[in-house]
Amino acid sequence: MKIAYTMSTGRGDTDELLLELANRLASYGWRLGGIVQINTERDYDGPCDMDVKVLPEGPVLRISQNLGQNSRGCRLDAGALEASVGLAEAELTKGIDCLIINKFGKQEADGRGFRDVIAKALADDIPVLVGLNDLNREAFEAYTAGMATQLDGNIAALEGWFLEQSNDLKCA
Repeated sequence: MKIAYTMSTGRGDTDELLLELANRLASYGWRLGGIVQINTERDYDGPCDMDVKVLPEGPVLRISQNLGQNSRGCRLDAGALEASVGLAEAELTKGIDCLIINKFGKQEADGRGFRDVIAKALADDIPVLVGLNDLNREAFEAYTAGMATQLDGNIAALEGWFLEQSNDLKCA
C-alpha cells in the first residue's frame, strides 16, 4: 500500500509543507491530484480563513465559514469540502502520478470526505500522502490497517518518499 502521512505541531505547518511539496512536484512535471490548503490570516486575532486548491490547477474553494470572532463551533463548510472531493475525484480519471490530501480530518474519520478518493487512488497504485493530526490518528490507522508510512515533517522526507514511489512504478 503506497500511503504515507505527515504531522506537524505548529498551526498551519502541515498545510504550508504540503503546498510547497505540490509546487515542487509540479515544477518537476508530475501530474498531481488532490487538494492543498491555503490559510489566510484575518485582521483580528481569530481563526484564519481556510481555502483549498484542487490540484493541479484549481479552482480554489473556501472551506471555512465565518461564524464570528468569538465562535467556538466547527467552521468547516462541509458542502464546499465535498465539492473539492468531487473535483479531486475527477482528476483521478485523467491519470495522475500522486495524490496529496491536506488532511485526514473529522470528515474522513467519520467515513466521508476523501476516503473514497484515497481508496480509489490506492487501488490504481497511485501513491498517496495525507496530512494528519493527533485527533484523527486512531481513525486513520484503522482506515489504513496500520500500513501507512509516517514521514518526517520536512520537504526532503516528503519529496524523497514520492521519488521512491515513482522509481517503484517505473521498475514494475
